[in-house]
Amino acid sequence: MIVRVEHRVNFYDTDAMAVVHHANYIRWFEIGRVAFLRQAGITLNELMEDGYVFPITEVSAKFLASGRFDDVLVIETSPTALTKAKMAFDYRVLRPADGAVLVTGHTQNVFTSRETGHIVRLPAKYHEKLTRALE
Repeated sequence: MIVRVEHRVNFYDTDAMAVVHHANYIRWFEIGRVAFLRQAGITLNELMEDGYVFPITEVSAKFLASGRFDDVLVIETSPTALTKAKMAFDYRVLRPADGAVLVTGHTQNVFTSRETGHIVRLPAKYHEKLTRALE
């Protein structure tokens, strides 16, 4: 399953060179990841209420073109791996107006206990939903 989220670049997303500051793409990966979970039937609030958090352990990005203020972008999020302890995603941030791929990226997240911070195995309640979303 590929999840697509539209995002319009805000003025505050840009830097002194009038382009999107690179750190914002990492934030936008999170927008895509949260949308993916939501489409899979999982909310972060529900995970946290059940005692789980989903921190990033790896992140990478390749910057290919610059976004600018008021561009309408699409964040594409694709799951690439799932175990009961971790999950990985790939991303593309596109500008549909000209077909440009601005950034590609990757993250890996682990499922941890909200209380202890230790890595835990995700219960079937969540793992089954994520497994279906990967099919």
